[in-house]
Amino acid sequence: MTQRPAAGTGRRPRDSAATRHALLAAARELFAQHGYDATTVRAVADRAGVNQALLFRYFGNKRGLFANAVQGEARELLEGPAENLLERSLDAMLTAEGERYGTETLLAVLRAATSEQVGEEVREQLAAAYSAAFAAQAATDDPHDAAVRGELLLAWLLGLSLTRSVLVGGPLSDAAAVRAHVLRAARALLEG
Repeated sequence: MTQRPAAGTGRRPRDSAATRHALLAAARELFAQHGYDATTVRAVADRAGVNQALLFRYFGNKRGLFANAVQGEARELLEGPAENLLERSLDAMLTAEGERYGTETLLAVLRAATSEQVGEEVREQLAAAYSAAFAAQAATDDPHDAAVRGELLLAWLLGLSLTRSVLVGGPLSDAAAVRAHVLRAARALLEG
């Protein structure tokens, strides 16, 4: 079903799938740029070019939008074999196809971790899940050491994502080199 623009709004009609996609893309971008607390539903709707009532219709509220746009995408990377999580995460950050959404997702997660509204949820669910998946790959019988290694790897990925978004065009823009170094260092961290 095509949505009709309000008279005089200049907004183009969209179908529901295109509207949802536009809202999710706008939300990822704004959550990555400004964080959860500073992003408004009005700003997301404006960026998507739709009435904010549609945001509420599809996602219920800002938390529902965040859950679909950011948490859902971050959880998708967790699906599949744990031993390939690092490669999937790097693909989301470094490949031309995954770079935009992967980097935005990681930045949105990073910025949301300090949120008064969703920070605890992000830390407890997403960060814990990633850290645990990485820790499970650590070649140690010491659970504390494995947890430290898992969190170090997660911190490195988040920092790498943030740095690449700030230092655009620098040496870290060489995706193949970054991937090779990260994988080599991660193996040393997890296996050594």
